[in-house]
Amino acid sequence: MQRLWELVHAMAVRSKRMGKTLGVTGPQRLVIRVVGQSPDATARDIAQMLGLHPSTLTGVLARLERQKMIVRKVDPDDRRRVRFRLTPEGLEIDRERKGTVEAAVRRALSRAEPAMISATEALLALLVTELSRDD
Repeated sequence: MQRLWELVHAMAVRSKRMGKTLGVTGPQRLVIRVVGQSPDATARDIAQMLGLHPSTLTGVLARLERQKMIVRKVDPDDRRRVRFRLTPEGLEIDRERKGTVEAAVRRALSRAEPAMISATEALLALLVTELSRDD
């Protein structure tokens, strides 16, 4: 448990640092990365890719829109649906690598053996499953 709390804390610290240096937090950058990879995604699409409920994503999308990182466009085929794209500012953040959570993760993964990575992925999946259960 101590290591999990340390991981959560380290990610929160890095996220705050990203907010100061890049202008977006870790969760905001993750959404930018997803929108960058899937232009014209809907909120539901983005939420599914991240394993979140769409309502959880609403605040992040609104903040990114206020920061002019993303734009929403009404779907021409279904005016009830909104699609998201990166702005030039969002594209710049999408390309940024230095000082991000994923840069730190990438460095750590480069020092790990493939078997260690596989075992960690499996353990994390088990933890997510258990933490998601309604006891």
